[in-house]
This record gives sequence, C-alpha cells and structure tokens, in this order.
Amino acid sequence: MDATQPGDDAPKPSLKKLGGAFVGLLQGHLELIGIEFKEEKIRTFRLFLLAGISLILALLILVGLSAAVVIAFWETHRIAAILVLCLVYAIALAVCVLRAVNLARECADPFRATLEELARNRERLLP
Repeated sequence: MDATQPGDDAPKPSLKKLGGAFVGLLQGHLELIGIEFKEEKIRTFRLFLLAGISLILALLILVGLSAAVVIAFWETHRIAAILVLCLVYAIALAVCVLRAVNLARECADPFRATLEELARNRERLLP
C-alpha cells in the first residue's frame, strides 16, 4: 500500500540526467575557454615582445642612417636633408597607423572555438 504513484518518480531521473548533462557541458566549455585564454595570453605576450625588440632595433638603424644622410649633406644642404628625412618619417608613420587600424578592425574573435561549440550545443539541444 504505497501512497506514491508511478508518475511522480518519472520526472526526477530525467531532471537529474538533464542537470548532469548541463553540468558536463558547462565544465567542457569552461575548460575550453581556459585553454583558449591561456593560448591567447601566450600569443599576445610573444607578439608584444617581438614587436618591442623589433621597434628598438629599427629605431637604432633609423638613427644611424639618418645621421649618415645628414652628415653626407652637412656642407651643402643640411636643412633640406633634415626636412626630407622628417617628411619620409611622417609618411611612414601615417602608413603604419593606417595599417594598424585596419588590422585591429579585421582581427578574428579570440574565443571562436568556444562560440562555435556553444552554437553547436544550442542546435543539438533545441529542436
């Protein structure tokens, strides 16, 4: 003489399974986000390190070449040589800034794999 009906017990196991599946999906996504974040951090650090070293070396070369040009034209056209160098540097600066802005606009999503996985799970779970 059990007072419980067979229909009362049916939703509980399915809710447990749904909750377990949700926790499993959440855990997988969090692990994927952590891995992608770590990879992005390492890539960004390497990028900044190489960019900094390249910038220092390029500036050293630029100073040396600029000094050579000014010394070569010191007796005849020193002011013209300095102004031409400044114009060349300004044009190069404008080109670099424009390319950097375009690159920043075109960058890919850093967590693309996580977003794709979430979209696939949404498609699987929703009819």
